[in-house]
Amino acid sequence: MKKNLVAAVVGLVVLSLSACVSTGKYKKLESSNAALQTQSDDLTAQNAKLQEEVKKIAAEQDALKAEAAKKESSYNALVGELSNELSQGQLEVKKYKDMLTVDVAEKIFFDSGKAQLKKEGEAVLLKVGEALAKFTDKTIRVVGHTDNVPVSAKSGFASNWELSVMRATTVVRFLQEKGKLPPERMIAAGQGEYMPVAPNDTPEGRQKNRRIEIMLLDRAMTDALVQPQEPK
Repeated sequence: MKKNLVAAVVGLVVLSLSACVSTGKYKKLESSNAALQTQSDDLTAQNAKLQEEVKKIAAEQDALKAEAAKKESSYNALVGELSNELSQGQLEVKKYKDMLTVDVAEKIFFDSGKAQLKKEGEAVLLKVGEALAKFTDKTIRVVGHTDNVPVSAKSGFASNWELSVMRATTVVRFLQEKGKLPPERMIAAGQGEYMPVAPNDTPEGRQKNRRIEIMLLDRAMTDALVQPQEPK
């Protein structure tokens, strides 16, 4: 009788211990499963975020391509508008990334050593101004260039520097007053003889160097250059 009772007690103890072990394992597995689920949810959220980033980058790339195509179309339209002057060799148009440059031979605009616009030059410049007026998001930079032949004392200019700057200023004032272009969009500068595009040792080279350069520049870039800096 006692043996049976002892055996029953031992059996109950064993069952109780087994139940405790099973419960512990279950809770441990349950905890591991919850941790794995949390990791899975985190990975799903990260994947969704990455997908959104990919879509955003793709949309930005499409927008940049569309903007580039729009600029190219606008530049081509400007070239089309000036085709007559281009065919006559009065202008040369160069495109580089976001910039467009219209080079005008000096003899179209000015007499030798002078900074007063010729009548034929005014007609060409009006046509250029009409085309440039459509680029409201651009800054117009006008740069005067000369050859390396010193200016005559009779010209009234001390050097090619002064002559080139005055010619650029004359073009800017004409574009403002006759072409009705906003003055805040324009910059006048002179480089004198110091940015040649051809050797100055031949008449042909010197003629190429005597030019007026009209550039379309990104307005945000030029605004940043003139923006006053905050004191540190």
